[in-house]
Amino acid sequence: MNTKEIMDIALELSDLKEIPWDSGIVVQGDNIKKILFGVDMETQELLLGKELGVDLVISHHPHTGEQEIHFHKVLEVQIDKMISYGIPINKAQKALRKKVNSLERNAHVKNYDRIQSAAKLLKMPYMNIHLPADRITEKYVQNYIDQVLHNNPKATLKDVINTLMQIREYQSTPAGPVIRVGGSDDYAGKVAVLMAGGTNGGTDVFKAYFEAGVGTIICMHIPDDVREEVEKQNIGNVIVAGHMASDSIGLNILIKELRNRGLEVITMSGIIE
Repeated sequence: MNTKEIMDIALELSDLKEIPWDSGIVVQGDNIKKILFGVDMETQELLLGKELGVDLVISHHPHTGEQEIHFHKVLEVQIDKMISYGIPINKAQKALRKKVNSLERNAHVKNYDRIQSAAKLLKMPYMNIHLPADRITEKYVQNYIDQVLHNNPKATLKDVINTLMQIREYQSTPAGPVIRVGGSDDYAGKVAVLMAGGTNGGTDVFKAYFEAGVGTIICMHIPDDVREEVEKQNIGNVIVAGHMASDSIGLNILIKELRNRGLEVITMSGIIE
């Protein structure tokens, strides 16, 4: 198997037709049989991969090349998600703009060549798969929540937490689901799982969802300044499911498929199996 075929598997599992901005193949590889896979894989992990004799290193998060510089562009996919919750397209675009511009400015100054040049010098095939895995996670968690709580219109945040804790990855981490805005006895209302699209869209995006009728947002992480602003709005709840555990859900589904196709996959760096 080669790197393109592995990327194609990820795209197929996530219902994507093309490689998104935050994912890509940095160093191509063929005849791949053994993979080292982690959430964050940089130069030290490339060296470890060389030591372990793997044929490919895969990172979930983008840490180099065009994927890092153009990361902000992938937030555009959040617009379709927002529309599906009844947010007007023009409002969705404007709500995302502040975060998109901030990410673009921050990425513009980065040394985007550091890790990709190391991979090339080591002749180590290297790629990253971000949005596809996050889409798999988002769909899985949303379907699970909907299935368990669909007959409970008065479900509380405690009920949502208990439901999340039925998922294996959330049972196996010290950084599991927590309520960041709201109380355990607060009604959840309509629950939106927002885990794909680069990263959180910021305060304006959260507010747009709440104004469209969402009662509780489940996300992987939330910056403190956004959390404080959402608390001040006092119109919705936020549950942070946990970053590594949430990433691991989609990654594990992908890894299972790779193993089913005869590949050896060694996991590390945040992946909870």
